[in-house]
Amino acid sequence: MSTEKQENDIAVCIRRVLKKYFHDLDGEPALGLYDLVILAAEKPLLEDILHRAAGNQSRAAEILGINRNTLRKKMQHHGIE
Repeated sequence: MSTEKQENDIAVCIRRVLKKYFHDLDGEPALGLYDLVILAAEKPLLEDILHRAAGNQSRAAEILGINRNTLRKKMQHHGIE
């Protein structure tokens, strides 16, 4: 498999979970899937990076590639202190 075709582990995991999700729907329509996936991934991502940054929000925002104020809004949205 060429480098261009290879997916990272996260993409492979998402594809696997989506395949199961659609299988479990058994033909029922999927609604609001984008928000469902983003919100499901965002909270554990933020929690893990904040842990790795020892709670330093500026460092966590830098690692995530987002503004610190954006990080704070996302933390508030997810109930992360």
